[in-house]
Amino acid sequence: MSAYIYDAVRTTRGKGKPDGALASVKPVDLLALTFKAIRDRNNLNTDLVEDAIIGCVSPVKDQGANIAKAAAIEAGYAETTAGVQVNRFCASGLEAINMAAAYVGSGNADMLVAGGLESMSRVPIASDGGPMYDDRDFITKHALVPQGISADLIASKFGYNRTQLDEFASRSHAKADAAWNENRFSRSIIPVKDADGNSLLDRDQMIRPGTTAEGLLKLNPAFQKLGDMGFDQLALQKYP
Repeated sequence: MSAYIYDAVRTTRGKGKPDGALASVKPVDLLALTFKAIRDRNNLNTDLVEDAIIGCVSPVKDQGANIAKAAAIEAGYAETTAGVQVNRFCASGLEAINMAAAYVGSGNADMLVAGGLESMSRVPIASDGGPMYDDRDFITKHALVPQGISADLIASKFGYNRTQLDEFASRSHAKADAAWNENRFSRSIIPVKDADGNSLLDRDQMIRPGTTAEGLLKLNPAFQKLGDMGFDQLALQKYP
């Protein structure tokens, strides 16, 4: 049996910091906004939606206690729409979509909503703790390092230098800015407003028009401090 993605939406993206444009918005409201949009723009009878599968890396605090079901309730979906929250770190949202496709493809469900949610301005990374974040013995034993340190290892192994990567990053910002200005995202983007209907964010906050490789080169390395704290040595112990 084939599985199809019928529609796709997302909110605008703010900076994942306490002063980010969406820091005042609860995660359940952000997710419910997308659920409402899917329902309203497709005249969807939510009695037909069997489950909501949502990926979330830090399922605690504002994002805890099954945020998928909470958002379905907030969006006014049928009481019969269930909810489940999954965590595969940065691939959590993709995993949720893969799970939904597998349910449909295997004949175990007919219609689901799936996606991902992360409000890092309200629930910072590592908020959920666990051995990979908080257990020093476990981290040292298995030489676990942040992704930025891993990226440095990969760059070193395959011969990428900072100039090359800064040039790639600047082109990425330029392409994103051009795509936005050409309305390439217009069909999928949902602007976020406050309770009074005033706009909080109608454009992705992380796109930086005018970014240049020369400008990026002046910035301090993002993960140098973590490396100096011992993660560089930890990585080199395992990958000399």
